[in-house]
Amino acid sequence: MSKTFKVTLAAIAAITLVACASTAVQVNSLRGKSVSTADDNALQVKEYVGKRPGQTPLIVRNFEAQPPLIPHTIENYEISATENACWDCHNSDDFKGKKMPMVGKSHLIGPVVADVTPKLNMQRWQCDTCHVPQVDAQPLVDNVFQGNISRQ
Repeated sequence: MSKTFKVTLAAIAAITLVACASTAVQVNSLRGKSVSTADDNALQVKEYVGKRPGQTPLIVRNFEAQPPLIPHTIENYEISATENACWDCHNSDDFKGKKMPMVGKSHLIGPVVADVTPKLNMQRWQCDTCHVPQVDAQPLVDNVFQGNISRQ
């Protein structure tokens, strides 16, 4: 390489570096605050609306075909393919003398027959995928959604 080529290459690199540095912009979050502000705290842990099953009324659905919401905590409930605390209680309309909703027929294999414990379709064992417990929290953003609760 010739000396002139090396000098030209170095000059181009220096000009590029200066041009890039002069156009650098401070990064901000979408909220307009600096990313590293001290008041950007983590959200507080919220308590579930219902502590124990059977003590909280069912939560009204907001739209047709909405999966029912869980009106109690599911903390410490085992939900796996081999152990399902939801199924232990919701496999009939009457568990230990208490009324509670039975698992939907779409979640079962075969017809529901009186005096026979229904069988859970194992493609539906992970209840908390669609059914979620609720916490008493204010919305994070404004929401004007009005549910269609006329069909309940």
